[in-house]
Amino acid sequence: MIFDNHNRPITYLRLAVTDRCNLRCFYCMPEEGIRYLPKHQLLTYEEMERLVRVLARLGVSKIRITGGEPFVRNGLMDFLWRLKATEGVDELHITTNGVLTQPLIPELVRMGIGSVNLSIDTLDRERFRLITRRDELPAVRGTLDALLAHDVPVKLNAVVMEGKNTEDIPLLAELTRHHPVDVRFIEEMPFNGEGSHYPVLNWNHRRILQELQTLYPDLKRQPDSPFSTSTTYQVPGYQGTIGIIAAFTRTFCGTCNRIRLTAQGTLKTCLYDNGVLDVRALLRSGADDAELTAAFLKAFAHRPKNGFEAEHQRGPVTESMSTIGG
Repeated sequence: MIFDNHNRPITYLRLAVTDRCNLRCFYCMPEEGIRYLPKHQLLTYEEMERLVRVLARLGVSKIRITGGEPFVRNGLMDFLWRLKATEGVDELHITTNGVLTQPLIPELVRMGIGSVNLSIDTLDRERFRLITRRDELPAVRGTLDALLAHDVPVKLNAVVMEGKNTEDIPLLAELTRHHPVDVRFIEEMPFNGEGSHYPVLNWNHRRILQELQTLYPDLKRQPDSPFSTSTTYQVPGYQGTIGIIAAFTRTFCGTCNRIRLTAQGTLKTCLYDNGVLDVRALLRSGADDAELTAAFLKAFAHRPKNGFEAEHQRGPVTESMSTIGG
């Protein structure tokens, strides 16, 4: 196991396989979308496999595949099978918007996928269309139903946006009554390609919790797993749980065990940094595994203490979450 300069273990890689997405979510990118990278600027699957092998030897054992939307990249399922077989990779998870996912769920189950994080900010079709600028809620609901039918562990991620979907908080929370899902409400972050939408974030983790406690006065705090970004609650008698992720307030940095690789091969040791290592350039200049290992270790030894320090070092955030890797 490896540790950063603040004695936090690094065991979890969020690997973006594409910057492309088939939705245009209000909080992720401008309405006209972003300028996607040409294919040759993206890491190949073979390059990603090599990087995973190097990081697994350093102690990274959990991989989450992200995008953009991962399933828009051709050949993803074969890549997932190869990752699952990589020595040292104990857990393989995926984050998806669910638009293309439903037909692939039986194969994901055969593969032994650890869990699926499904992005769904509203259960109302018109609000979904306004938030995502696409009319795809029926496909996403179909994915959710299929995941539940196949007993795949599911986390539902809902970004709470003032004037957009706050009325969905009780609707989404009620899904935990009859389903073993973890519904997670997330503070909005400024990664939409434009900067923050609000001078002040009114719907922060405290206000979200107050809303939930008003709905459920008997809401109970639950133990969180190690390195969790979410504070977890449950309504007594409900099958599922409710989480709150203080993504903008950044209350969980002290136990962060995750790093990110963007689709273009930029290492981020903090969501809020500006990228600390061009791994693609190393790979394509002929670096061997020992040189890659040394570069990773050097980056881990200079990791920001928290997201505020990282943001201070880089200046205002303006990129899209689709470019970073969700």
